[in-house]
Amino acid sequence: MSRTFYEFFAGGGMARAGLGSGWKCLLANDFDRKKGLTYGKNWGDDHLVVDDIRNIGPEDMPGKPDLVWGSFPCQDLSLAGGGAGLRGDRSGTFWPFISHIQSLRDEGRAPAIIALENVLGTLTSHSGKDFAAICEALKNLGYNYGAMVVDASLFVPQSRPRLFVIGVRSDISTPPVQTSEEPLAPWHTTGLKNAYKRLPDVLQEGWIWWRMPKPPKREQSFGDLIEENPASCKWHTKAETTTLLSMMSEVNLAKVETAKAARKRMVGTIYKRTRHEHGIKVQRAEIRFDDIAGCLRTPAGGSSRQLIMVIEGEKIRSRLISTRETARLMGLPDSYELPDRYNEAYHLTGDGVAVPVVRHIAKHVLQPLLLAHETTVSREVV
Repeated sequence: MSRTFYEFFAGGGMARAGLGSGWKCLLANDFDRKKGLTYGKNWGDDHLVVDDIRNIGPEDMPGKPDLVWGSFPCQDLSLAGGGAGLRGDRSGTFWPFISHIQSLRDEGRAPAIIALENVLGTLTSHSGKDFAAICEALKNLGYNYGAMVVDASLFVPQSRPRLFVIGVRSDISTPPVQTSEEPLAPWHTTGLKNAYKRLPDVLQEGWIWWRMPKPPKREQSFGDLIEENPASCKWHTKAETTTLLSMMSEVNLAKVETAKAARKRMVGTIYKRTRHEHGIKVQRAEIRFDDIAGCLRTPAGGSSRQLIMVIEGEKIRSRLISTRETARLMGLPDSYELPDRYNEAYHLTGDGVAVPVVRHIAKHVLQPLLLAHETTVSREVV
């Protein structure tokens, strides 16, 4: 049976990719025109509305969705952001999102499930008040709710922990097998448990500790995803690689020497970061060789673009990570069409949600909830 959904803040449609062919998208919305072009190339644009979420009206929201997904902007909730939280210009678009759910509810079209995704800073923003506001908004809409922290590294070789809040309409019975009386590892981290403890008693009453199986051990390493001849970037010259090595601290240079001595191909990832050393600011290149890429971030002035270094004995090569490699790190297939411009493609992937994470949540939480609800409704009709 085909499930229906809306995807707000859709970007390139990565939540849709994770949900898969068993789900039909009734509405996709994003304000970014360039992302909308990529979405249209991959998924079609007959259901796509490229506009500010505040400009969406009930007439733009067809049918009765089973699910409404919202990966609302993270900038104001991120630890690296300005700290504006849900009052910020970007993350504050959460409130128009909630308003749309209210409109659907008023028309008798409230979705069975609401899924929200954002950065872990959501849990501590404004001392937990923003997270409490999210829970309160769901409660006021008539939903019970719970949250999970899922690191994409369980599925793909990228360190990318994210918060997922899943709300289910309070008139829907949740199967006991899908819930737990207490927090469960690895989904309910110390940070999440602390955020729950900070919630007022009235908000703790609607809380659900979601139960979800841990996936099989990931076999794929970051080195498996590397392109030898990428189309989106070029390998550095020897001089450029030497300059990159000169930006490394003794600790990071030691990692390079260890990789050289490994007698096998070693692939590391590098971020350039500004550090304070002896009272002055120094830009450092920091490398890791744990077969996991650092968390992809949207590029800002070039400083947050991730680089790679491939070491085979004394041979050292380096370059920017390719756009196809970033897509692979998000779990997108190579058939997915990316923007031609490097920064646009990097921004698209770095701003998205990891596809296999959505797939796992859909398989073990969203779909069982809908199936149980449909079974209950069928019995009542009979």
